[in-house]
Amino acid sequence: MSEFNPHPIPDGKVEMNGKTYMTEGDGSLRPIEMIKPQELLEHETAVKILGYWIALSEQVARQKAHVLSDLDAFEAILAQEYGSKIGGKKGNKTIFSFDRLHKVEVRINDMIDFGPELQIAKALVDECLNEWAEDARPELRAIITNAFNTEQEGKVNRAEIVKLTKLPIEEPRWIRAMEAIRDAQRVIGSKLYVRCARRETFDGEWEYITVDMAKA
Repeated sequence: MSEFNPHPIPDGKVEMNGKTYMTEGDGSLRPIEMIKPQELLEHETAVKILGYWIALSEQVARQKAHVLSDLDAFEAILAQEYGSKIGGKKGNKTIFSFDRLHKVEVRINDMIDFGPELQIAKALVDECLNEWAEDARPELRAIITNAFNTEQEGKVNRAEIVKLTKLPIEEPRWIRAMEAIRDAQRVIGSKLYVRCARRETFDGEWEYITVDMAKA
């Protein structure tokens, strides 16, 4: 059994004129006696699962806040004692247990989008590709196609775009296109990640402890 209480979710029942109804998906009311037992069981199962799922999500959020608070308190003591912080580039930091078998990592990753220069880069790349039509390797065509195809959210695939800038192509228009890609990158925010890991021996492989339901 779970050691935490589920998040309260209304049972969906509506009392009216001494009768009990349940709200349907279109907002209408159906008398509860007109609802099939399997439909009621499905509703109760969904509500039960969601209650614990929401509670778990809230618990994870609280745990993350506790971790950051503990790290801030530890860092404040270090700063008071030595006038130094444990944070590295962009605020990334790692702390270890004394035996080096356990560690906590905080990573701050920039969220990148692309500005209008990207369209200039695409035009230059298209010029190169059209000129190289007969000689262009299928692999190069695939990389370029994947780079400028948009994802489901309507944004370009950043990882594929970055791949283009790594290709050793010296054609002047290509070089200008890669410069345009670099200039197009915009930092639009950042996301903070906390990861915890352990290992059996001091030279063993780190095993990251996941709270991802898909990997549990």
